[in-house]
Amino acid sequence: MARTLRLAVAQSTVPQDPTDPHNLRVSGAEIRSLIRAASRAGARLVQFPEGAITYPGKYVMSSAGPGTVAASDWTRVDWNILRQEAEEIAALAGELGLWVAFGSIHPLTPPNRPHNSLYVVSDTGQLVTRYDKRLLSHTEATYMYTPGTGPTVFEIDGIRFGAALCIEAHFPELFAEYERLDIDCLLLSVMVDDPMRAVIAQAYAALYDYWIGYAIPAQYSATVPSGIVAPGGRWLARCPDDNRPALAVTDIELDTTDPDIHVALRYARPWRRTVRASLTEDTPAHVDPRSSTRTAF
Repeated sequence: MARTLRLAVAQSTVPQDPTDPHNLRVSGAEIRSLIRAASRAGARLVQFPEGAITYPGKYVMSSAGPGTVAASDWTRVDWNILRQEAEEIAALAGELGLWVAFGSIHPLTPPNRPHNSLYVVSDTGQLVTRYDKRLLSHTEATYMYTPGTGPTVFEIDGIRFGAALCIEAHFPELFAEYERLDIDCLLLSVMVDDPMRAVIAQAYAALYDYWIGYAIPAQYSATVPSGIVAPGGRWLARCPDDNRPALAVTDIELDTTDPDIHVALRYARPWRRTVRASLTEDTPAHVDPRSSTRTAF
């Protein structure tokens, strides 16, 4: 039987004030609306942006007031509403029978700062794993979050997924690590208005020959919309670039007959693994460039 999974990648409107219950409820309702649309499209998994329920603004959360960046005052977050919205998303996933990956903040025992996380909910409505952002921006690390400690890999119908968040796109070590962990698709969820972030995501699909789901907030989609990149680096599906909530949908097919993807999976990825392994075997720690063979002109 063909190993196929239909992936939907959402661009949803991401609010930046977790102290406002109305913001959280509106965000949760929009996420659930897109989950229903993904279900109608036959998706098995739907991915949302970083901080999909809420991505706290550094000025909003500042303990020194909105004009100054300072340590975040997490006591101001309406954690009960945030939890209720996450639970309603999970319940809908179970009701519709599809997996959902969505970003939010995850509380830790005070005085520890929360994680910036991507929750993964199964088709039974259970939270099965959580990816905690490991590599933080300067502001995030100094004033806002506790970093995560390791990669996250989960499997749906025999297809292996990994996860990364936003600024982590600038650290190729993480994406090489996921290649070694033999994932088939990397979910990269971001909260940034940056066209180069999408180019970097496309490059990883070309370098490591796995699919990439790239989820961005709807309010930034006029710059770069959400979409899905194939092994080899080709965009397979993209949302409209109109700053509105939407879905990009395509099938991940491990046994595809698509010529470009077939070459990337069956030839490029295994060959690159062989070459990388050879670089670590019997390689001198240092080669004096003066001893290299040269051709004189």
